[in-house]
Amino acid sequence: MGDWQRQLDEPYVVTPEARAYFKAHGYVKLKQVLDPGLLAHYGPEITRQVKALNNLTTPMEQRTTYQKAFLQIMNLWTKSPVVKELVFSKRLARIAAELMGCRGARLYHDQALYKEPGGGITPWHADQFYWPLATDNTVTVWIPLQATPLELGPLAFSKGSQRYNVGRDLEISDDSEQKISKALLEQGLPLDEAPFDLGEVSYHRGWTFHRAGPNRAQRPREVMTIIYFDAAARIAPPKSKAQQSDLETWLPGKKPGDLADSPLNPVLWQG
Repeated sequence: MGDWQRQLDEPYVVTPEARAYFKAHGYVKLKQVLDPGLLAHYGPEITRQVKALNNLTTPMEQRTTYQKAFLQIMNLWTKSPVVKELVFSKRLARIAAELMGCRGARLYHDQALYKEPGGGITPWHADQFYWPLATDNTVTVWIPLQATPLELGPLAFSKGSQRYNVGRDLEISDDSEQKISKALLEQGLPLDEAPFDLGEVSYHRGWTFHRAGPNRAQRPREVMTIIYFDAAARIAPPKSKAQQSDLETWLPGKKPGDLADSPLNPVLWQG
């Protein structure tokens, strides 16, 4: 095992204050989770895979709002043994399990989200709209591969929004941006759009509403994400075409009521 793999398996201390913040607000940002050298090691391979696997070549001005938001490449761990080392990090998965308050964290899928120079907003949405899982015990880690100031479009969160049902039936779109923004404003929920330091990551619940601003810089915003869920969770009947598609893609061979344990969903940490 190499030095970087050892670092990826070392535990990170999640303080009681961080757990309380996550429980209250539906997300938490944690500093110095990943060493800058580690990010410099894995970042170029993630970027190489994004460039190799991306098939979105439409000019920016001709793209939909969703297409302008980012290049989205999923399950890189199945394409690159180097990226797999990062995705299978026990350090990151253990944090997810501790924040969720469960004994184990299972992988849903990973995805690289690269916001190109001139890329548009990522509209307000909640990730769990897409997931046919019979649990709300889900969490995503958002890993910037560079320091992410406001001009690059860092992830922004609506504090406490995981408790509200308004907008949970909306896929990411212009419609979700308009309707969810209005609903959150009416609820008076604070917005956290602070920059990310290098090595800082965030964890957010599946029902926490979030968005990102445009990329006004001359370089891409490079981000890797990993989605986890309670290792004991089962599959729920799909409520939409999007959830049916996710069931077939990320939980192959499984059906409602089954344990969500397809070969694509290994347990990444067990306490």
